[in-house]
Amino acid sequence: MQLREQNQQDPEEAPNIQVLGTQDESGHETTPKEVDSETRRESDAAMETNASDTQLNEAFDEGKSLTSPALPGESPLAFGELLVAEYRKKGRVEFRKMFELQTGTRLQSSWGVVLHDDIAGQPAGCFLKTSRGVLLLVRRASLEDYVLYMKRGPAIAYPKDAGTMLMMMDVTEGDRVLESGSGSGAMSLFLSRAVGCKGSVLSVEVREDHHRRAVLNYKRWRTSWSLRRGEEWPDNVQFHNSDLCTASSLLAAQGFHAVALDLINPHLVLPTVIPHLHPGAVCAVYLANITQVIDLLEGLRCLALPLLCERIIEVPMRDWVVAPALQKDGSYCARKAPILNEDHWEDETSVEADTEEMTKEKQPAFGSIPYIARPHPEQMSHTAFLVKLRKCVR
Repeated sequence: MQLREQNQQDPEEAPNIQVLGTQDESGHETTPKEVDSETRRESDAAMETNASDTQLNEAFDEGKSLTSPALPGESPLAFGELLVAEYRKKGRVEFRKMFELQTGTRLQSSWGVVLHDDIAGQPAGCFLKTSRGVLLLVRRASLEDYVLYMKRGPAIAYPKDAGTMLMMMDVTEGDRVLESGSGSGAMSLFLSRAVGCKGSVLSVEVREDHHRRAVLNYKRWRTSWSLRRGEEWPDNVQFHNSDLCTASSLLAAQGFHAVALDLINPHLVLPTVIPHLHPGAVCAVYLANITQVIDLLEGLRCLALPLLCERIIEVPMRDWVVAPALQKDGSYCARKAPILNEDHWEDETSVEADTEEMTKEKQPAFGSIPYIARPHPEQMSHTAFLVKLRKCVR
């Protein structure tokens, strides 16, 4: 697994990641921002909330005594589960933290404290007030959340790239997949879910510290999943600490429906791997930079392997800000109909009066509010190149 970023961390620590600033889909491009001083924290928390924040507080105050009936299969938050707490302000994620729900523990943030005991038993997706009166959304961590915020050794295969690799390889339930470069275990988890109970994943990692981290992350997710769903996550990943270049005995008498490689020099393991890949199947390669892509293609040319390079792609993702247009006082702006001819000038006064009345309404009519839309100021940058190699019969 390539050490593209991330410092080594204690393998025994529980995932506990706090992010201040806008958080994007990949979790890679937006750099976590630390608060400069306690004074800034106080001033930020004390700032006047916008219209959406006010509505949220009103809804919380009106509905805190109401309990909705539980849906089939619904379960309250339980100790041992992995949860995510987040605070949004004016459409931006100011705080996001993944944590394990434990007895007698507190969720601490610059926006106040929430007791874990107060979270247990609540429905997922609830809002809870901190000791400073700020509403935090508390929800269960998805697999995407987990791979972005879990403890890491090397960098992970980010969800947008992992999803594309799964489509490239056409992985389905019951498949047997070979992964080389376990790293922190992100791709192993995505593959585990894709192959299901009937399939299996063989994950090989050359570095012992990365191997340990991948195993710990995999076990931690399985434990949280069993508490959440009341059933076991498939134990379908076999982790091995070895060098795939010299581990031909590990692959002996085995065949794979797909191969996923995340290595610095993937062309070095292809002679060992390709004989065990089913004809017509795909080997998807995750590479951090274009020079690695060139080395891979040169390796293919020199080795004369039965592989066809079908695609070399980069997966872009662009976040957008789409929100109702607000006036300076926090009220909604109103759409203004164009005046088509002079006959309408006499109605201008009544139109303006209607506009003022509409902006004062708490919930303006559908279609009466203009929206603004622009690319998000903090965009995703490059994560990887994905190379699709298909085994052919010559």
